[in-house]
Amino acid sequence: MSNAISSLFAGFKKSPLGDLGGLGFKGLSSDKITKAVLLLSSFIILLVAGGMVYSLVEGAIPAFKEFGVGFIFSNNWNPTSGSENYGALPFIAGTIITSVLALLISFPLSFSASLFLGEYYRGTKMAKVLGMMVDLLAGIPSIVYGLWAFYVLRPFLISLGLPNQGFGVFTASIILAIMIIPYATSLSNEIIAMVPNELKEAAYSLGATKSEVIINVTIPSARSGIIAGYILSFGRALGETMAVTMIIGNSNVVPDGLFSTGNTMASVIANQFGEADGLKLSSLIAIGLLLFLLTGIINAIGKFIIKRWPKIIRFYFQNRI
Repeated sequence: MSNAISSLFAGFKKSPLGDLGGLGFKGLSSDKITKAVLLLSSFIILLVAGGMVYSLVEGAIPAFKEFGVGFIFSNNWNPTSGSENYGALPFIAGTIITSVLALLISFPLSFSASLFLGEYYRGTKMAKVLGMMVDLLAGIPSIVYGLWAFYVLRPFLISLGLPNQGFGVFTASIILAIMIIPYATSLSNEIIAMVPNELKEAAYSLGATKSEVIINVTIPSARSGIIAGYILSFGRALGETMAVTMIIGNSNVVPDGLFSTGNTMASVIANQFGEADGLKLSSLIAIGLLLFLLTGIINAIGKFIIKRWPKIIRFYFQNRI
């Protein structure tokens, strides 16, 4: 028995890559090679990301040289040859309006679902089934949401008297809200589940009810993490393309109301990139660069808050006590 155990441990000490000396790696351990491979993989990822940023900046330079910083604040979009004039404001406005409205629409549903999963029915079969449905919704492709919005949601809104044949910012915001609900629900549920049980048990021992524990313990302690989750959901909504393109109306103007048509930064690129060249192509790439920066900043803020969340919770309760 002891000989078998010794042989087993001796096998563990051998390199999983076999005899490296015969391959020209004499003197190199498997740990060093693994570390080198991982380092190379990380460098390749950074190289790809850097190449993307470089290509976007290089492609956007002609537009910014022609229009300057005013490109960001101009609402003109005139592709007529000889009098070309481009500005990103209509698409920035359309992107922000649809994403903010989608976040407002999704919040009651996603927050209620996260409390249901993380507090009231945590660990039950019902919560598992609902969690599976949430994950299923998160995995549905954007084009499928777009088709559903075009053939089901849009006719329904038309029957309610919505103008512009059901196309517009409001319709796009509804479908965006449906798309980010699973994402926001999943993130909020994870944060709520991280609240220490000791805090809730202490509140129960003082005679607090379930609703009082949620209002006075769970939500305050998970507040920062939940906010960060919705910030990340907002960043996800900013970049949605196909579903929004199919339903927003694709007008190159600043929306003058919730029921007017418009365009987002992602949808105008999807619509016009294939036939663009010259200054128009550079302007679309510049819009892509602005979207890249905006989404990156939003996601960085959300991830920073999530990373700092445990320290924020400890600070909150130390000061409260």
